[in-house]
Amino acid sequence: MDRRSEDELSRLLRAAIAGDERAYEDFLRHAARLARGLARRKVGRGQIDPEDIVQETLLAIHLKRHTWREDAPVTPWLFAIVRYKIVDALRRRGRHVEIGIDEIAESVAEPVAEAARPWEIDRALDHLAPGQRSVVAAVSVDGHSIGETARRFGMSEAAVRVALHRGLAAIARRFGRS
Repeated sequence: MDRRSEDELSRLLRAAIAGDERAYEDFLRHAARLARGLARRKVGRGQIDPEDIVQETLLAIHLKRHTWREDAPVTPWLFAIVRYKIVDALRRRGRHVEIGIDEIAESVAEPVAEAARPWEIDRALDHLAPGQRSVVAAVSVDGHSIGETARRFGMSEAAVRVALHRGLAAIARRFGRS
C-alpha cells in the first residue's frame, strides 16, 4: 500500500473515531477491500469463506477501533485483525481439512497398469544391444541404483544414465510409446 493510501486511511479512521459517520463508511469500505484481498490469499477456495473473514474483521474493527494508536499506521493494525480472524476460523474448523476430488484430480496418479509378465520383459530386452540390455535390466528390472550398476559393470554413472535412457527409448520406440 502506498503512503498516500495509508495516510488517507489514517485520516478516515481518525475522523470516524471523532464521530464522522461518512468517514467511517469510507474507512470500512476500504478496510473491507483490504481484508477481502488478504483473506482470499490466505484461505483460498477452501472450506472457509473469505467473506466470513471480512465480516468478522469489520465487526472487530467496530468493537476495537479505540485500540488503534493514532500515531501508528492503520494497515498493520488492520491486517493483524484479519490474520487473527483467519486463525479463529481455522481453529473453529478444527484440524480436519476437506478437499474436494475436483481440486486435486489432476495431481492424482493414473492407475498403475498391470505388471508386465516375465516373457514381455524378456521380449523387450531382447531387442537391445548387449550393453543397454544389461544396464536396463539392472536398473529397471532388478532395481539397482545407477551407482551400483556403474560399479558392477565398471562404467561411469553418466555412461549408465546414457545407456539406460537410450535403452528405454529404444523399447518405447519398438513398442509404440515414443
